Formats: sequence, structure tokens, C-alpha cells
Amino acid sequence: MRYVFEDYALDTDRRELLRAAGPVSVEPQVFDLLRYLIENRERVVSRADLLASVWRGRIVSDSALSTRINAARSALGDNGEVQRLIKTLPRRGIRFVGAVREEPGTADARPMHLSPAGSDKPSIAVLPFENLSGDPEQDYFTDGVVEDITTALSRNRAFFVIARNSSFTYKSRPLNTQRVAHELGVRYLLEGSVRKSGGRVRVTGQLIEAESGRHLWADRFDAELANIFELQDQVVTRVVGAIAPQLEKAEMDRAKKAATGDLAAYDLYLRGLASWNRWTKEENAKALQLFYAAIDKDREFSTPYGLAGSCYLFAKASGWTSSFDEKEISRLADHAADLGVDDPVALCWAGHVHAFFFKDVDRALLLIDRALELDENLAVAWQRSGWVRGYAGDSEGAIASLNRAIRLNPLDPRVFLTQSAMGFAHFIAGRDDEAAHWAAMALRIKPSWLPALRVAIAANAMGGRIDETNRALKAYLGIDPAVSIAKICDYYPLRHEADRQRLILALRKAGLPE
Repeated sequence: MRYVFEDYALDTDRRELLRAAGPVSVEPQVFDLLRYLIENRERVVSRADLLASVWRGRIVSDSALSTRINAARSALGDNGEVQRLIKTLPRRGIRFVGAVREEPGTADARPMHLSPAGSDKPSIAVLPFENLSGDPEQDYFTDGVVEDITTALSRNRAFFVIARNSSFTYKSRPLNTQRVAHELGVRYLLEGSVRKSGGRVRVTGQLIEAESGRHLWADRFDAELANIFELQDQVVTRVVGAIAPQLEKAEMDRAKKAATGDLAAYDLYLRGLASWNRWTKEENAKALQLFYAAIDKDREFSTPYGLAGSCYLFAKASGWTSSFDEKEISRLADHAADLGVDDPVALCWAGHVHAFFFKDVDRALLLIDRALELDENLAVAWQRSGWVRGYAGDSEGAIASLNRAIRLNPLDPRVFLTQSAMGFAHFIAGRDDEAAHWAAMALRIKPSWLPALRVAIAANAMGGRIDETNRALKAYLGIDPAVSIAKICDYYPLRHEADRQRLILALRKAGLPE
């Protein structure tokens, strides 16, 4: 049996909680709790009911029961304040209050036919275009053109646009459009090709309505390489017009913005972006050099300033580098913010850099909120919002932001970034079991990811899980033998002293030196 509600489904045959984009990780006991609440949604379920049915009569503390209920809420993007789906009735019990549709379960039940984010907005994914240049070295250019088209589309608030990292998981793979659309939770797919030869470029594109397989629009665009930005604008305008012809031209025009008119700067930026997305110490350093080269070509190009700042941020967070020129990092962040007043990518990274390096959480929130006003489909801005709201002590706001990032980027190969942020947010909220759970998920993908190890050490220590604490600490010491409480606290510009003291207490429990 499948119980479908909002953009979720609980599949009891496969024992999976599914979202439009794919499975949601939940512990077996949390799954059983959700199942029992949904199957008994017509009544209030008491504590005794839960102990008898989910725990099979075993004695369980109130705190353990509350932890599992909070974990169930978190898996559904709910919390104890909003109680959108799981409602607490004081002195009586809890009840699942969401509208549920029952469907028979089947062995091939996945993927789900659900719209992302519960929205009626047209939803679209821009798939990797084919490089027809005959030169694999031109992949960076093709991928960059596609990323810019994705960014331009996402800034049209009438659309729900899947993030680049999820779409690019389909690169160099044979595609079944219906299956891809269902896995990403979208109605439309844009695919095409790029041919770059000499001083000219040709872009072809076709827009597909996934459910029917019908081609809504197809066209070919030829231009001099110097006019690549105008060519991208033409593609975006045609796509917008094909999906929603009733949109006003002014709304379409919001998607048109070339950040630089310098082709050499743009080419260096695309090369840097290709390295930035490879996520290694060496490629991060290479990306930083290329972003600086792009800035040298065009001092008014805001995006490379923000991304250069992000390279420094990741170098510190990952333990790739130990010393930093904070004056230079501040210069990059300030230029990203000042030049990028309409550049959400530059703004969101400038914001996180201001918080991470300079403990200016208030300015960080202003910049990130501005980025989200400009582009509510920018997954990385929601991800950065999750981190910074955690620093500010707004754990529920952080979790809501991170859930939005996951919906926009459901197949993100770097989902460990979001998972570790989610663990940190739960730690700030005092939910140590959930924090340890999210950190464990991140570490399954990236065992050496220091932010996840930090959360794992602190959350497991507070939860009294000595073996898990020691394993995480041993892994951390293998990367950073000089780790200390003061050094870890420096990673977290916490606004509230109570949050800082709780982190210090956790690290002391774990046995770290001062």
C-alpha cells in the first residue's frame, strides 16, 4: 500500500518514504511510527497506543518517544511549532492531519507522479546539452552555456527549476524522458546541443512535455561567439514563451541578464566553474585561480568574486588549507556584494563568507535573503541560508531552508553539504539523535567531510553514544591531529552564547582538549 500526501508517499511494501524526487532516509522505527499514525489518521493516537504498536510494549522514555516524533516531523519538513502534518493534542496524544490518498503498492511503484514543492508552477529541468564540437576539451563551454540557461530560467519566478547538479547526473547517459522527469519531479525537459567552431557557435534546443513525450518547441540558433549572451537570451525567451505564453514580456525579460560582456572573462569563469564542480582540493585551487583570472579580465563581473570567496570557504571547512589572507577574502566578499546587487550567486556566497570568516551573521542573512528574493529557485542559496540561520540560532528556519534546497536539487551528488548542515541545525535545536542521523548520512557519502564529522562528534557525545563519538573523533584526528575545542568553535560564528556553550560542553564530553 502507498499512502500519498502533499508531495510525499509512504510505501509500506517497499518500506520507503518517497518524495517527488526520490527516497527520504528514515530510521526503521521512524518509518513504523509514520505508518501507524497514517493508518490511524482518523483518531488521536495515545502514548500507550504507540508503545503497544510501534515499540511492542517495551518501556520507552518520554524523551526517546519525543525524539522519534521529531524525527518523523523532520522527515516530512514539519516541526513542533507548525504541526502541518503531525499534530500534538495536549494530554491526549498525536494525530496525522494531512489529506491522504491510498494507492495499491506494486513492485515497480517508483517513480512517483507528484509535483515538486506541492506547487502548480511549471516545473522544468535543463538536461546536459550534447557537445558537438568534436573536442572533449570544449565540454566546459557546453556545460557552462547550459548552466547559464538554467540560471536565467530559474530567475523567472513563475517556474520551478531543478538545480544544475541534479540535472547533470544524467550527463553521458541514455535518457528515457518520462523516467527522468519522474525522478526529478518535473513536467518539462529542455535538451539540446552546442557546437563551437572557430568564432561561431550553434545552439539547438528542444522542449519536451515529459508525460506525453510531445515536443512543444524546437529551434536552432547561430551566432558569432561574441554574441553568445544574446543567443542564450533567445533560447530562454523561446522556452518561457513555449511553456507559459501568457506571461508578460517584462517577466520574461527578468531572465535576461549577461553578467559580463567580456568573452575572455566569461570563458575563464566557465573553466573555473567546471573545476569548482569537481570538488577536490586540487580542483578547488584551480577554480580559484581561474576565477581570479576572470576578475582580472572584467573587474565588474560579480559572480567570480563570490565563487572565489566560496573556494576559500571550502578550503577552510574541508581542512585543505590552514592559513588565509582574511583581508583579501573580505575584499572578494565586499566586491561580490557591491557589484552583485542583482546577482544571487554572488550574494549568497558573499553572505556565507561574511558569516564564516568574519562572524557577521546579520549581514550574511541580509545578503542571502536578497539572493533568494532575486532567485527563489537557487538551491545553493537555500543551502547557504540553512547554514547561516543555524549560526543565528534559528534552527527551524535553517531546516526549512535546507528542505527547500533538497527539493530543488534532489539528485545533488554533493548532498552531503546539505545533510551536514541539516545535522548542525538539529544540534542547535537540541535534537541530538536527529543531528547524529543526518551527520551519519553525510559521512556515508563523504567519510572525510570535516563539517559532518564535527556534528557527529558533538551530537553523539551529547547523546551518550561513546563508540560513535570515538569513531568520529578518530577519523577527525586522522585529518587534523591538532584539533581542539577552540579550533572547532572557530568554525561556528554562533549568535547565541547558549549555543556556543552547548557546543563546548559536547566537545568536552567527547574528550577534546581545550
